[in-house]
Amino acid sequence: MLAVSGARVLVVSALVAVAVALGVVSPAEAAPRPVATKASSAPGSLTGYGFDTCSAPPQELMDAWWQSSPYAAVGVYIGGSNRLCQDQPELSAGWVRTQQKRGWRVLSLYVGPQASCSGYADRMPADRVAAESLGRSEANAAVAIARGLGIGKGSTLYYDLEDFDIGPDDCRQAALGFLSGWAKELEAQGYDSGVYSNIAAAITALDFANFASPGSYQMPDDIWFAWSNGQADTGTADWVRTDAWDDHARIHQYRTDVTAVYGGYALSVDENWLDVGQGSVPPKDKPLCKGVDVDLERYPTLRAGSRGAAVEVAQCLLRRNRLSAAPITGTYTAKTAAAVRKLQRKTGQKATGTLTRATWTALLAKGSTPVLKVGLTGTSVERLQRALTAAGRRTSITGVYTAKTAKAVRKVQKGAGLPGTGVVTRDLWKVLQGR
Repeated sequence: MLAVSGARVLVVSALVAVAVALGVVSPAEAAPRPVATKASSAPGSLTGYGFDTCSAPPQELMDAWWQSSPYAAVGVYIGGSNRLCQDQPELSAGWVRTQQKRGWRVLSLYVGPQASCSGYADRMPADRVAAESLGRSEANAAVAIARGLGIGKGSTLYYDLEDFDIGPDDCRQAALGFLSGWAKELEAQGYDSGVYSNIAAAITALDFANFASPGSYQMPDDIWFAWSNGQADTGTADWVRTDAWDDHARIHQYRTDVTAVYGGYALSVDENWLDVGQGSVPPKDKPLCKGVDVDLERYPTLRAGSRGAAVEVAQCLLRRNRLSAAPITGTYTAKTAAAVRKLQRKTGQKATGTLTRATWTALLAKGSTPVLKVGLTGTSVERLQRALTAAGRRTSITGVYTAKTAKAVRKVQKGAGLPGTGVVTRDLWKVLQGR
């Protein structure tokens, strides 16, 4: 478990004061300032929950957790001399490929030599130049392992540099040199670089070097910081002064050593909040019917003689679901009522021909039944959000599954007698679709 101590704040303040006194930076330069960096392109785009554990879990657990846990990302240790779980019976290219097909975002951690002033048996040299050379070598080793697992170019490989004292200059500078070599070699190999560490250790050291001596070290593309404050976000308070990793390039390990149980499977994990890649990006707007906006703030009851935009939406959806071939007119005609009755009979509702809340919900939810959870995006999420709105749980229709969407889902689940997981499974789709 990585812990943050108040003493680290004093160390950072002292480093800043020394830099100013030595003329390395002026007082004005010591203040935060923009730093241009490239955003990570892998493990994919996600703003949501993840977990990490040392050994790759068995497939039955991964499948059960996909259905019932809030996590959409999994972090595993792929190699390194200080990896505790040297025996990885599950980890293979096939395992990685299967998780990605399921929808999991896979995070690759590599833990090799640690800081020269740490207590680990395998440590990097205290000399900055030698440490940078070793960082390059470790990056090459990590790339070879990643390729063997089918983790290709454009993916981010995270170096785990555990807690160490950032006060001594030689230890800190050697660690920064090592991470610089790691970043440079990964870039040369076509991979993105990440660093995992205590927020008060390597992360603070990187950030300080970034504003105190810009260009002296190559910065990682992403940071993954351990700060057990229980907050599922990527905020760093005063620990990170620059904006180098503000553009979807952060992971926050906000809770450690948690025994989580989902789908009947227990596992000791660390919990994370990710904002990586481009974040959770809304799908491109593709109208379901030409000139008809189906995203309404409310879906009112409609009956014979009703007119307006909501009628157009109903007629559009009835046509798309092959319940009607009538044109979209904006007037609730006898043909519209007949199509509604057809849907009501299919979903076990009283065939009145009036478009009620239950009928709207079934019509809007109709389609495939994928697992959905916080951070996922796409047209299925839009379909879910429309159905929730029609069901009386008004939700912003964005195509991005947010915490607010999950809250609305939990309310519908509990109302239907389902476990309030906030994860949409086939059981909830059946409820919404009236099956």
